[in-house]
This record gives sequence, C-alpha cells and structure tokens, in this order.
Amino acid sequence: MSTKSLNGASITAIVLSILKRGDSYGYEIISQVRELSGGDVEWTAGSLYPVLHRMKTNGWIRDYWHEPDGERRRRYYTITPAGEKALDAERRKWMTFHHVLTALWEPT
Repeated sequence: MSTKSLNGASITAIVLSILKRGDSYGYEIISQVRELSGGDVEWTAGSLYPVLHRMKTNGWIRDYWHEPDGERRRRYYTITPAGEKALDAERRKWMTFHHVLTALWEPT
C-alpha cells in the first residue's frame, strides 16, 4: 500500500481523534499530524479540507468561526456525538488491524 493510500485510509480516524482532544482548525490539524508523525506524514490543505467537508456532511463534525484576540478569523471544527460513534468504529477497526499485524510480525 502506498503512503498516499495509507494516508487516505487513516485520515478519518486521525482527524476525529484530534478533534476528540479539542476543537481545531485546518492548519493546526495538519501541523499536529506532522508533529505526531515526526514529519513522516505530510498532509496538504487539498487533502484535508475535502475530508472535513465529508465529515461535516455526515454529521460527524460541525464548524464555527472564531477570531482569537489579535489573530485572524479561523474556521474551527468540533466533533459531534455522531462523530464520536464514528471514531469508536474507526478505533475498533484499526485496533483489529494492529492486533493482526502484531501477531504476524512476532518472531516464531
């Protein structure tokens, strides 16, 4: 699987997990992913914003505008109860993959 395919497969779980920790805006989400991956995962706005739009359409997140003191206005995203359920399903799916790979990669 290419890195691009893996990014596409994991982006929902990652974004919902970040929003579960607290509201965030697009550039901040991209920066958090870069930092958490040690720079190995580089998302662009062009890959993130369509996913955020889909999540909003699904009712998993909602957005609002916020202008912190002295800063420019930003669109923030927050997870909804439906998004928390979607995150639970994603977590179960990825944990299953993790257990399978761990079992396969253990020395015999």
